[in-house]
Amino acid sequence: MDIFRFEHPNYLYLLILIPALAFIHLFIAMRRKKALEKFGDMELISSLMPDASFTRPSVKFFILLFALLGLIVTLAGPQFGTKLNTVKRKGIELMIALDVSNSMNAKDIEPSRLERAKRAIARLVDKLSNDRIGFIVFAGEAYTQLPITTDYPSAKMFLSSINTDIVPTQGTAIGKAINLAVKSFSEQEDINRAIIVITDGENHEDDPVAAAAQAAKKGIKIYTVGMGLPKGAPIPVKGGKTNEFMKDREGNVVISKLDEATLQQVAVSGNGAFIPANNIRNGINNLLDELSELEKKELEAKVYTDYEDQFQYFAAFTLLLIFLEFLILERKNKYLKGIDLFVVKKDENK
Repeated sequence: MDIFRFEHPNYLYLLILIPALAFIHLFIAMRRKKALEKFGDMELISSLMPDASFTRPSVKFFILLFALLGLIVTLAGPQFGTKLNTVKRKGIELMIALDVSNSMNAKDIEPSRLERAKRAIARLVDKLSNDRIGFIVFAGEAYTQLPITTDYPSAKMFLSSINTDIVPTQGTAIGKAINLAVKSFSEQEDINRAIIVITDGENHEDDPVAAAAQAAKKGIKIYTVGMGLPKGAPIPVKGGKTNEFMKDREGNVVISKLDEATLQQVAVSGNGAFIPANNIRNGINNLLDELSELEKKELEAKVYTDYEDQFQYFAAFTLLLIFLEFLILERKNKYLKGIDLFVVKKDENK
């Protein structure tokens, strides 16, 4: 199966010109029409200017607008991948399990625990090279958000869509997330693997320490990143007012606190390390150092290595539109305006 791509995708930002120019043209056309209406009835004005056309300038403009669209696509360099090869790269496999329970909306870490976690993951992805990565999201249940892949742009796209509404069952099942991450790695043997669990650590569902120990027996290292502060913070109510927070049955505001002890135990049991969120930038750098120390094995990946240019079709389309616009006159042709191809002359002998 061929894959489509743009060789120079940055040119596609110019597409914002299309709706902007269309809006400006329509605005000017409306102003022009209102100005003419001030002089009198439009039918009378049309009869006084028999050679003037009120529609041709707009037709010519939109033809040029489509020509601009074709030119932008041409500059972006559309291509089809035609040759799929198997390449070998040295790297590791990394699954990131991200807590998306409601407590991750707490703002003891600005702008929120979840948003800070997503930023940290994005920085981590930017620094990976030749490694496979996948995402697990979890709350009361755990789900695979992104299967193991080397497609980093897709990973960041999936990351941007993650929010606390993505898992309907509330809770913090760290153990389920670890177990699912273990099952989500590829079947390739003799390769080093690691799981990064990013959460506030308030586990109430299962035994994450035991899950980490089972993963460690399979040679998988577990790293935990604590999101939140030990003193804790209230959990904002979704769609509520700015200072409206979740309350328990007795009407007391629920305070979500970072459970460092549990996360440290999980990391020790998983032969990894614990990273506190209040030092997450340095923690991520330290984590990268630890991951780089893992012996990197050869990973097999299917990639397109040969692409065929397709810009010539869009260039031809653009030139055709420019030529068509050149042929259309803004004023009616006085020699051709009387010709009506659809009028049938009557036979005078009948």
